[in-house]
Amino acid sequence: MAVVQKYSLGTPCWFELGTTDQTAAKQFYSQLLGWSARDNPMGPNEVYTMFQLNGHDTGAVYTLPAKMVEQGVPPHWNVYFAAPDVDVSAARVSELGGVLVQPPFDVLDAGRMAICRDPGGASFSLWQARRHPGAAVINENNAVCWSELYTRDLARVCEFYTGLFGWETKSSANMSTYIEFSAGGQPRGGMMQMEEEFKGMPSQWGIHFMVEDCDAATAKVRELGGMVRHGPFSAPGVGRLAMLADPQGAGFSLITLLAAT
Repeated sequence: MAVVQKYSLGTPCWFELGTTDQTAAKQFYSQLLGWSARDNPMGPNEVYTMFQLNGHDTGAVYTLPAKMVEQGVPPHWNVYFAAPDVDVSAARVSELGGVLVQPPFDVLDAGRMAICRDPGGASFSLWQARRHPGAAVINENNAVCWSELYTRDLARVCEFYTGLFGWETKSSANMSTYIEFSAGGQPRGGMMQMEEEFKGMPSQWGIHFMVEDCDAATAKVRELGGMVRHGPFSAPGVGRLAMLADPQGAGFSLITLLAAT
């Protein structure tokens, strides 16, 4: 297992679950993906839990504040993108037509971050690493391997992110409304135009977990009280894929890559 110690500009580097039941979420993902959980007290009645795979950080979970729940924010996975100078990148967000929801601030000695929204309305975060580089394990079984944006304005947000991060992009050979992006010279994720079947769903970032057997893992999701939204199905030239949600409603996908089958 390769341990990641540094991320280049625009690479998805941290994955954070905001939920309404932190204890239940820890149990669900631990049983599904074999993760362990390490709680870090953050204040009165607040805990930030680090998920770990084989002793290495792979993501985190926290309880959504009551104010956010009242505003209608549902449980969700948030994607952080590496920014060697978060202040410079945050300034570019506004210049390119995005929204700086929360300006850069320090997270103790772990790093510096900003919370943003792209022109299509999808939220994301910027992360400048100090003590904590981000996920130490990616692109391995039971870890995140792909980040994916669902948007209603594909052309506009593609221009936004390429301007912000310098991504290289290409159209998918299998889907005309899907654009793949690379950061640091490696494929990192994709952006999808939301069609009629996504009616009522807001623009958002999502994540894929790599698993050894997508069908078996999907069955496990059902056993643990999660929801199967679509699949499993075979994606030509890619692998076996399923779109799901945990018991609190946070969406995610599972994938068994074709090369690994």
